[in-house]
Amino acid sequence: MEKVARLASKHWLIAMVLFSIYGVQVCPFLEAQTPLQLLLPIIISFLVTLLARRFACLAIERKSKEQQVSAQFTLDFSLFLIMALSIVSYNLMMFEPPWESNLKVILGLAALGFYVAADLALFKEWQIAQDLESAGQHLQIKPQPYSVSQKFSAFAAASAFVLAGVIFLVINKDLDWLVNVGSDLYPIEVAQRYIVIELSFVLLVVLAYVLRVISSYSRNLKRLLENENHSLAKVQAGQLDTQVTISSSDEFGLIAQRTNSMIASLQRSTLSLQQTRDIAIHSLATLAETRDNETGAHILRTQYYVKALAEALQNEQGFSNLLSSQIIDLIYKSAPLHDIGKVGIPDAILLKPGQLDDEQWQIMRQHPEIGANALAEAERQFGSEDAAFLQYAKEIALSHHEKWDGSGYPEGLAGSDIPLSARLMALADVYDALISKRVYKPAFSHDKAKQIILEGKGSHFDPAVVEAFCRCEQQFVEIAAQYSDKPECAA
Repeated sequence: MEKVARLASKHWLIAMVLFSIYGVQVCPFLEAQTPLQLLLPIIISFLVTLLARRFACLAIERKSKEQQVSAQFTLDFSLFLIMALSIVSYNLMMFEPPWESNLKVILGLAALGFYVAADLALFKEWQIAQDLESAGQHLQIKPQPYSVSQKFSAFAAASAFVLAGVIFLVINKDLDWLVNVGSDLYPIEVAQRYIVIELSFVLLVVLAYVLRVISSYSRNLKRLLENENHSLAKVQAGQLDTQVTISSSDEFGLIAQRTNSMIASLQRSTLSLQQTRDIAIHSLATLAETRDNETGAHILRTQYYVKALAEALQNEQGFSNLLSSQIIDLIYKSAPLHDIGKVGIPDAILLKPGQLDDEQWQIMRQHPEIGANALAEAERQFGSEDAAFLQYAKEIALSHHEKWDGSGYPEGLAGSDIPLSARLMALADVYDALISKRVYKPAFSHDKAKQIILEGKGSHFDPAVVEAFCRCEQQFVEIAAQYSDKPECAA
């Protein structure tokens, strides 16, 4: 409010000076008055209306934001009309001026009031937009708002009327002066120069106000378009948790409102697709696990282990770009598919109690490629951009049995050639296998499992992933307890 008040004070001061000059330029009656007679009613009326404005604005601030801009425009324009009537009334009581003089006063102050009110209303609109953006709020748009074309038409018509009216009054005054004073005392060249100066003054004032209003409107329009483009850019990048601030009660407000509706619809559709994807992933992973000796809880445990490791690595040097929050979520969602290739392994091998022989082991070692090929086909069907999680699912399925020193399978990758998602799953999968009971071994304690993992640092596992494991090992313990293989927990 204070910023608007300071701008209003500047407008009032400039308008007071301009009107004083205007009165002398267009009105012989005002020109004939002494400086005190001319300026006293002008100064008093401007000061009184400016003071009244401060109190009236307190009432405007209590109105809804949808009403404040139009209410302020009406207030400021009305105050200038009140000034005009006050000065006319004073002159009628004191000097009995001709009617055309009173008309010139009313037209001059009405013109100034229109431009001042328009500029202050636009500044108020800009300030409201700033407040709405900070608070995350929106204006309520009427079904039939006052359109931009109507605003431009009204402004252009008013400007044309003001310009034509004031120029007519100036020329009329100068012609009257020539008739009454004559050209004997003032050569025609001097009279011509006076007329040009007066017309130039009027044109410059009107032009300055028109440009000021256009500049203010352009500033507001730029803010609206930047807000819209910023939100659309975020939507294009996949960030659907954004909204366009509705801060204008015209077509731009409707565009913002409909953009928000579109974003909300996209959010619902995306959420539905994500839920469908998650259900499909869980169903496929459960299918793979039910054909193995492992339990469904293994899916959940390894999924949360991977997420804990990724978050522990996220802020480490060299990993921040590789593990954004979005990527961590994709790895977390795709982790359950790490053993999807086991659906292609014969039951005689997959469900065999005890150790596998060499031939059986060679067949078992094919499951990463089986899973990766199936996921690659799905990725080709969906497109890599539409199903980004499949990329990570494919990496994990193919490479989670690779080892840091290159002794793993199926491709014998080593070091950073192993996808990071697969390096995370490698540790998570081994840890869960160690702490889980199998037909060929008992369940190891956390400390025993940790010792084995530390022994594999730099050979089986990425050293950075092992260090991340040490930082978040308590989370591993809690995850293992929460999703244990006990029937009541597994349910």
